[in-house]
Amino acid sequence: MLLARVSGTVVASRKESRLEGLKFLLLEQLDVDNKPTGGYVVAADAVGAGVDEVVMYASGSSARQTEYTHERPCDAVVMAIVDSWEVGGNERFTK
Repeated sequence: MLLARVSGTVVASRKESRLEGLKFLLLEQLDVDNKPTGGYVVAADAVGAGVDEVVMYASGSSARQTEYTHERPCDAVVMAIVDSWEVGGNERFTK
């Protein structure tokens, strides 16, 4: 799983039928120091995350392992909203 901040939403009115009903978020990838890496990804939202929240997401075949995305053509899914994290005993992020 990877860390990211929700920077916006993505709306696609025409899409593959198995994507119907999914909410899509634009994620800005973060490093362990809570700094943007410069990368972005579009992910299906399985947990109801909102703009500016920090989330954990999975990509690749792991993205299809949630109840929300099972057997759907998704390459990334938000799986958790992050409350905090620490590295080496130092807190790097708190909600």
